[in-house]
Amino acid sequence: MKRTEPTKHTVESGQQTASRILDAAEALLAEAGFDGMSVGGVAQAAEVNKALVFYHFKSKAGLMDAVLARYYDAHLDTLRAAFEGAQGHPRSRLHAVVDAYFAYIAQHQRYPRIIQQQVATAGTTDLIRQHLEPLFRWTEEALAALLPAAGPLAARQFFVSFSGLVINYFTYAPVLAGLWPGDPLGTEAIAERRDHVHWIMDRVLDGLGAEAG
Repeated sequence: MKRTEPTKHTVESGQQTASRILDAAEALLAEAGFDGMSVGGVAQAAEVNKALVFYHFKSKAGLMDAVLARYYDAHLDTLRAAFEGAQGHPRSRLHAVVDAYFAYIAQHQRYPRIIQQQVATAGTTDLIRQHLEPLFRWTEEALAALLPAAGPLAARQFFVSFSGLVINYFTYAPVLAGLWPGDPLGTEAIAERRDHVHWIMDRVLDGLGAEAG
């Protein structure tokens, strides 16, 4: 009897299979949203048996939870590493965070659309909040020495303001195409936007009396 050679899918690890399933789910979520995504569609896009999707993630809701967890965990790790790895005064460290934030979202451009869709969908805000909370709490801790605990200058306000400055750019980029010169998602355009956010951050830090880096 002729021996059948293993395919790339039969020799890959369970972790690799799960990652491919998440990649497929991410693409379908960005395109169709949670309601438009099906487990069968994810299985087909990932080139796996539908049963494998249930084996790894139990349900469609579990799959959505895993997509968000992967995004927010890596998101937090990226910003924390940038903040802790930068040297100097607060200005330098926050500039490093902005740079890391832009680089991360530029590499994961589907997520602003996915999050926006889910926030607008009834019944999913608790799930978003659950995954967002560690990132939000870390921001409060990282800025505790620089900002007051409450009021219009509190860290929670800066969290919303600066995350919006970054993420909304990527959300609106398809609309800006044709209105702006060149590709809004091109390297030069993203660098220009990043420099703009740096400028806004510097004006804010100047207003707070922070030391210049």
